[in-house]
Amino acid sequence: MERQVKLFKNGRNQAVRIPREFELPGDEAIMRKEGDKLIIEPMRKLSLLELLDTLEPIEDEFPEIEDLPPEPVDF
Repeated sequence: MERQVKLFKNGRNQAVRIPREFELPGDEAIMRKEGDKLIIEPMRKLSLLELLDTLEPIEDEFPEIEDLPPEPVDF
């Protein structure tokens, strides 16, 4: 699919309005240039494991927590 679009200035930036049929999901995208081509791709959402892998380990010492049995519940 191909469509001609107009470029315009938005402040000091050049911008392009993306036609409805080319809309990307979400509110962020990745843009890169390959030769004369400008490529815009939707941001890939990280899986939970990928997200957790980006976090720094916690070095803090945590106090012991007494593991008490649950209190009886009246119905």
